[in-house]
Amino acid sequence: MTDWTTADIPSLSGKTAVVTGGTGGLGYETALALAGAGAIVILTGRNDAKGRRAIEGICAQFPNALIAYEHLDLASLSSVADFARRFAASNDQLDLLVNNAGVMALPKRQQTEDGFEMQFGTNYLGHYALTARLLPRLRRAKVPRVVNLSSLAHRSGAINFDDLQSKRSYRPLRAYSQSKLAVLMFSLELQRRSDAAGWGLRSIAAHPGFARTDLISNGPGVNTLQWRVGRLLQPWISQSAAEGAWPTLFAATSPAAEPGGYYGPNGFYELKGPPGFARIMPQAKDFAAAAMLWDASATLTGVSFDEIAAAA
Repeated sequence: MTDWTTADIPSLSGKTAVVTGGTGGLGYETALALAGAGAIVILTGRNDAKGRRAIEGICAQFPNALIAYEHLDLASLSSVADFARRFAASNDQLDLLVNNAGVMALPKRQQTEDGFEMQFGTNYLGHYALTARLLPRLRRAKVPRVVNLSSLAHRSGAINFDDLQSKRSYRPLRAYSQSKLAVLMFSLELQRRSDAAGWGLRSIAAHPGFARTDLISNGPGVNTLQWRVGRLLQPWISQSAAEGAWPTLFAATSPAAEPGGYYGPNGFYELKGPPGFARIMPQAKDFAAAAMLWDASATLTGVSFDEIAAAA
């Protein structure tokens, strides 16, 4: 595993993949590599112009790529439902879902269309609802995988069940850390529930370490001393977006990726390097909290995995 690169991705011919947030950064690099390996890739985003440019860029490198763009705003449950309906109407199965899209540490509290705190709603609840709505198509695949993008920030995260939407107190990085902890807890809980219910999923989480993407460069700390020091150290502690996508691609394609696993860069503090096992903090392994989060998510979104599975 320590020497793994995109050259180790097996042929994905005939497999269908959905990559959220695929118009730039990690999502673009993920979609690019999957398309290069022969997958049928549906790249999603909320900016249609960026989506068209992403498709052009990928096709410039792989002229025979089987790739398309679809509008999907994870901050809108109606957009999630619309996308899932469109996908089901034109695809019999889904082999790979990469839940990559996200927003980071917004300086001021914002809300999604449905009234959720923007980071919790986009990074976590939108992907929870999307995965549930795509469950029937995932179950039709031979070995379906769901890859969920967490972060090193999960290490400082805590799920505040008394204020999930940060209405009483909002701090940008605290809200971001909560959302990324929720993603990791969801990934682990999804594997447990799939095993118990016989859904046949491989739910795997990944994080990119310190990857140079717009998500980082547009963050709220751009004028702080800590940020300026970080920029000076970037050549030594960070890696490109393409390299940052390696743990995701390993989780998505490698036969060695374990169901219920978590992967990240194997270098110092998991900041950079080829993919390896990533550290999972104790709060992410709290099964009781994960079950509470799962139930709260079903209530907040109005989307139930069990009901969708039963109706399929």
